Amino acid sequence: MKESASPLVSTPSLYVVATPLGNMGDLTPRARDTLAAVDVVAAEDTRHSQRLLDAHGVRARLLAVHQHNEQEAAGQIIALLAQGKQVALITDAGTPAISDPGARLVVRVREAGHPVVPVPGACAAIAALSVAGIVEGGFRFVGFLPTRTAARRAALQALAGERNALVFYEAPHRVRECVADMAAVFGDERELFVARELTKLHEELATMPLGAALAWFDADANRLRGEFVLIVHGAPAAAGLDAAAIRTLDLLLAELPLKTAVRLAAEITGAARNGLYSHALAKRQCDNLTPQPDKHTKKTNDHP
Repeated sequence: MKESASPLVSTPSLYVVATPLGNMGDLTPRARDTLAAVDVVAAEDTRHSQRLLDAHGVRARLLAVHQHNEQEAAGQIIALLAQGKQVALITDAGTPAISDPGARLVVRVREAGHPVVPVPGACAAIAALSVAGIVEGGFRFVGFLPTRTAARRAALQALAGERNALVFYEAPHRVRECVADMAAVFGDERELFVARELTKLHEELATMPLGAALAWFDADANRLRGEFVLIVHGAPAAAGLDAAAIRTLDLLLAELPLKTAVRLAAEITGAARNGLYSHALAKRQCDNLTPQPDKHTKKTNDHP
């Protein structure tokens, strides 16, 4: 009987291997064969990964590589490659180095002159996008937002005018406050797609306006469990706004909160509210980037 060809290249390499998000059946045959053939499997959580390997009958030496030891572990892996060993990298779920450890390791290995080989498979962002129904435009992958409220809102503000769909990852203990900040910054009418527990037993997919997101989460305590991909549709175009509508909105924005100004401008001028929101968000972002005079500087009539 002819022996099957090895899934590995002849040169000692680092194989970046995608693993299932939850459903064990999503490990590709090539990924399984690669994990079985390498000398060492570098894993984000060795106990978690051992269960995956056991489920697929793979025996491998495991080495821990996580966000707290990635640089140190990179040195160990480079040494293994220099000795002629083959090494695979996996994370707890999905594709390594996509909001998971791995990017620093990849850079170090390449700098040391060793090949890095992708073994593609499951990726939460791509899985969610495939069922989100984003018809027009592309997408921008953001990943995890900052954990502190002020920094998170600042990051969202910088994205407010983005016309492409925005893809975020979020943890269960922060998802509620995250969507609240999205609604506050992007406006209640922007569409949100929620993908929870992808490929797992309690997978849930839902689409709603951002303004309805908190009520959706609060309607069922289970909706705050698991891992999340959040996709926010891109900012609507400001096309169709005439000069009178823009001037009315700008005057109202100078005196009123954004949502109130947009609502009143829509009522006064008859302009589309989505277009007004887009203009208001872009203007606010521009205003925030404009240097403001020092409040402590004394105003005088003296000339230099």
